[in-house]
Amino acid sequence: MVHNFNRRQFLIYGSAGLATSLLLKACGNSAPTDSAATDPAATSSPTAPPATGNRIKVAAVYTVPTEQQWVSRIHKAVNAAKDRGEVEYVWSESVSNTDYERVMRQYAEAGHQLIIGECFAVEKACRTFAPEYPNVAFLVGSSGKPAEPNLAVFDNYIHEPSYLTGMIAGGMTKSKVIGMVGGYPIPEVNRLMNAFMAGAQEITPDVKFLVTFIGSWFDPPKAKEAAFAQIDAGADILYAERFGVADAAKERQILAIGNVIDTQKDYPETVVASALWHMEPTIDRAVAAVKSGSFTPEDYGQYSYMKHKGSSLSDLGTFKDRVPQDLQALVQERQEQILAGSFTVKVDDNEPKSTV
Repeated sequence: MVHNFNRRQFLIYGSAGLATSLLLKACGNSAPTDSAATDPAATSSPTAPPATGNRIKVAAVYTVPTEQQWVSRIHKAVNAAKDRGEVEYVWSESVSNTDYERVMRQYAEAGHQLIIGECFAVEKACRTFAPEYPNVAFLVGSSGKPAEPNLAVFDNYIHEPSYLTGMIAGGMTKSKVIGMVGGYPIPEVNRLMNAFMAGAQEITPDVKFLVTFIGSWFDPPKAKEAAFAQIDAGADILYAERFGVADAAKERQILAIGNVIDTQKDYPETVVASALWHMEPTIDRAVAAVKSGSFTPEDYGQYSYMKHKGSSLSDLGTFKDRVPQDLQALVQERQEQILAGSFTVKVDDNEPKSTV
């Protein structure tokens, strides 16, 4: 059943080529734009930049444009390291799954010391060729475990700020019905939704949820229609795990909660708050490990936790004076407890269900 699949299994047993191309387009743009990238998919022999001083050579391979929401978090973090003079950075974007291994191999053979990617649909290939380059560190998005000798993994564990946004939603709803629109019920999505629901129930124990999965990673019109149906069924605040949901909320003049990036600037009267993902702790740790020669195949997922500053609750911004002060105080208290380790947000990968 789909809800028992992790992302890798879903992509293997589903439409692997298409699904993964769209996977990371979950909430972002799909059209490529110009960049300063070196693209092995378009050029036959990528050249590693010459190392300067203590800089290391970093390359990244993305299946979508760097403007896409999920990938943009990685790209931003590596560029920050580049701006500090710690790395030389090149990347390839919009690389197909069928071309992915070739591009990764070319970067490895060109002398790059750290290669970053997302191997959800090409797990077997990544785990097969990585050991052939023992002097290269691989850091890849994956539903699997790290692998000897040089394959480390990461994922976006932002369930903690998702819980906090749930508290806000639970305190803001008047109808006590919250709508939630997701792509597919896989662990990476389920854990965020379940955390959000738990947060809302802390504030309003009898709150109800309408949960819809649209069967697509990037279909804003379909997500918007699903959101409209939930509004018609009584939802007065929406969890916007997919693009298109906030548009429905804006059109019907209700509230929404964002995911991964802060979209309030685009929806200043609609998006109350967002659970944000920051890749800097993950990238900085990997770069430091490669520099010191201490890189090991570990699970970097923990560095997306709030205590490592890998995720956070966005500022309330335009809603600073509209969210009740007592609710803000409760959210702040819970956030402090999460950071102190005295409160743990459960990682629940089970498929969330409607409770209405």
